[in-house]
Amino acid sequence: MVNKAKKEKKQEVVKDFQKNPQDTGSAEVQIGLLGKEIKELTEHLKKHIHDFSARRSLVQKVSERRKFIKYLKINDMVSYEKIIKKIKRK
Repeated sequence: MVNKAKKEKKQEVVKDFQKNPQDTGSAEVQIGLLGKEIKELTEHLKKHIHDFSARRSLVQKVSERRKFIKYLKINDMVSYEKIIKKIKRK
């Protein structure tokens, strides 16, 4: 049951960020998925302050998302601007 709920949430994020119906791995989708994971880890760390492995995972995911955003800024300014607006809305 839990995996099914996670899968559905992941598909929702993919739908929000994909360029076309077959797009599942573009930088935009990866940024969206990492954002979701970052939000979940942040909530977890609010409750479990001393969970240092989760904190390390959070830092890694933030770094990875930053790299994807930097890639978009260099290669596709239009997508970059759209992603920044979506991120700031959430």
